[in-house]
This record gives sequence, C-alpha cells and structure tokens, in this order.
Amino acid sequence: MKKINIGITDSKKFDDYSNWILSVYPEINIIRLSYQFDNAALVSTCDGIIMTGGEDVHPSNYGKPENLKVLDINQINEARDEFELELLKTLFQLKKPILGICRGLQITNVFLGGTLISDIPSVLLDTKHGKIAGKDQIHEVEIVQGSAMNRISGKPRGEINSAHHQSADQIGKGLMITAFTKTITNERIVEALEWEDPNDKSWLLLLQWHPERIASDTNYSIAIRTAFINEVKKDLS
Repeated sequence: MKKINIGITDSKKFDDYSNWILSVYPEINIIRLSYQFDNAALVSTCDGIIMTGGEDVHPSNYGKPENLKVLDINQINEARDEFELELLKTLFQLKKPILGICRGLQITNVFLGGTLISDIPSVLLDTKHGKIAGKDQIHEVEIVQGSAMNRISGKPRGEINSAHHQSADQIGKGLMITAFTKTITNERIVEALEWEDPNDKSWLLLLQWHPERIASDTNYSIAIRTAFINEVKKDLS
C-alpha cells in the first residue's frame, strides 16, 4: 500500500499535531505546510490535511475590517492567512479529507464565505472559553443528532478543552453546525461544523476545540483521529 502523506499546516505547536498522529500511526509521513517554506504545491501530494490552530484570522478576510480595533495585531499573521486560503482552494478542488482544529475551523469557515465573532468575552460576555493562566478551560459540548460528529463520538455530549477567544458567526456556504455550547444568555457558540450535504464533497470535520492536546477520549480525541485516518485510507483503497 502507498505510504500515506498527511499535511499539517505550520503553527507554534506543530509538534502536538504531528505527535498526535505519529503516536498511533508511525508509518505515516507528515508534511509540514508553511508560508515560510513556500511549499503550497506539496498539498497535491497529501492524502489528507490537518488545518491547525494559532493566530487570529485577519478580519478583512471576512469583510469586517473594523473588528481589527478589538484584536491584538501581534496575534494576526496575514501571510499565513493568504497561504492557508490558497491551500483550501486546492484542497476543495482535489476533494482531500480535511480536519480543521480551532483556527482551522475559523479559516475554513471564512474561506466558504462565513464570518467570525471577533472576541467572545466582549461580544457574548462569556468567559468559559479561552485560556486562563495559560491553561485550556474545560466545558461541556452538545452534539447534534444525526451528524457525522454524532456518529464519530457515539455520545450526545461530552467535555472538551477550550483555548479560543473567537468563534464562527455567520456559517459558510454548505456548512452546518454539529456541536455547540451555550452562553449564560443562551446564545450558541459553534464548536463543530461539517457539510450539510456531504455528497460529492471532500470529507470535512471542523472543530473549535483541541483533540490533539488531550490523550483521553473525554473530548473524543481518539475517535476523531481514527475517523480522519480511516477516511484518508478509504480514499486510497
């Protein structure tokens, strides 16, 4: 069988994602995709992609440049935005399986025409998301019945880790919300997205949390990794 290539977009915590895959599938070849390497062309050699977490997406990419005033400019990387939006264009053309994590959900939602909530604490007055003293918070997530996320998890709710201050707002074309939490004012914060109609499309699962950072399956870490790799292998069979 052909050696599997998994592309992982570059980030400060790249090794977390790489180790998450290699700890169970050491035979897989990891390709580090980065604007710093100018290696977008390698995406065509990848059998699946993990879009990783990291900096905020520049709000001009989703038509809300005014949001920049509430963001830390040091937490924005326009070169990375441009590189990853170009990757997504190729990925959807080639119909490669995509697993998006945190920023990965956000940049993919933006690529598909969606928008982002600029800052959850100030806009939604919710403080249970994002890190405290440098550590992820833990909270419950509800899974939408009948969704792919529901089939993967096998559970209607569970605990996830949270390290984000932004989230999907308007949902991108063709996507649907398949996991969410609720604020104290009963508003939904998007925790997972997938295709509303997956027929004739690439496999796609977008998560706001970080399954690669928790070893147990309380945040569906094992099930998500298995589902992603199985989908990659299915495309190669």
